[in-house]
Amino acid sequence: MTVNAQGPTNTPLDTHFNVETPEGIQFNAAAAGPIPRMLAYTIDSLWRGLVYCIVFITTDFLGKAGEGFFLITLFLLEWFYPVVFEVFRNGQTPGKKAFKIKVVNEDLTPVTWGNSFIRNLLRAVDILPFFYVFGLTSMTLSKHFQRLGDMAAGTVVIYNTAAPMRAPKENALEPCAPPKALTPNERRAITEFTLRSSDISESRQEELATLLKPVTDKEGEEGAKLLKSIGAWLLGHK
Repeated sequence: MTVNAQGPTNTPLDTHFNVETPEGIQFNAAAAGPIPRMLAYTIDSLWRGLVYCIVFITTDFLGKAGEGFFLITLFLLEWFYPVVFEVFRNGQTPGKKAFKIKVVNEDLTPVTWGNSFIRNLLRAVDILPFFYVFGLTSMTLSKHFQRLGDMAAGTVVIYNTAAPMRAPKENALEPCAPPKALTPNERRAITEFTLRSSDISESRQEELATLLKPVTDKEGEEGAKLLKSIGAWLLGHK
């Protein structure tokens, strides 16, 4: 995949970018700036603080054992709270979900364990020398508001504004299972093709279908129909 910056003509800030698959399908996203990310982090900090208070109160009578349990809880929440949510909750901690933003890889694929751990591990650097000065500086200077942890991990925080995935009403074709196992990129390309087919000319649809011939063994008009049938199946219209 290749990532190309596409800044809107009515704003000097380059907050939009797109990812183009080898098949010629483009996916667009809008990078989230420092303000919603700071507000999301504040909410997450409040949730962690609440847990700290509960653990401290309930283990205080245990003496040294309670102190040890509290320190273990502190370690787990600080380092694994964001990682677990980002991996298992569509790239969203509770704070990010509240502000409709999420973490993804630079190619817009879901964030993985390794990438999430790297970006959160380097938060210790971003927070230096105080109040996230390094992190805010890197976000300001970065094209897509990436802090140092994002740059190292190859991740970006975007707005989660995708509409529910539904195939166009005009696509009355019978849903069809793909003839072979599909890669994540191929699945994403086919669903995007199906969702956007009503906005794409028939000639362009046939051209894209020809590019995806290795997947369907069809091309032209026949290939486009098969792609939309597979797309409907992938979108759950079974």
